[in-house]
Amino acid sequence: MKKTDLEKLKGSKINAQVGKAVKPGLFGKGEVPAPNRREQRKLDQAAGLVSFACKLDGELVKQLQALAQGREGGLGEVVAELLKKAMVKK
Repeated sequence: MKKTDLEKLKGSKINAQVGKAVKPGLFGKGEVPAPNRREQRKLDQAAGLVSFACKLDGELVKQLQALAQGREGGLGEVVAELLKKAMVKK
């Protein structure tokens, strides 16, 4: 084995060790951990929520995001509220 190959191997080992190292308490001090995808899916199903995807104009999405910034429910709540208002008018 060449010396350069040995150095590459050492470097890859070091990179792997650095990637595994987690500094405790660095991120999210005192915060409750967010549920993983499976737990979140179960919570959503229990609440009767269904995923709904559609394509919208970019400007419309920016307006929706601006409306959602000041609200707790986020973008999903804003879209649901606007859809309910639109359906009552018809």
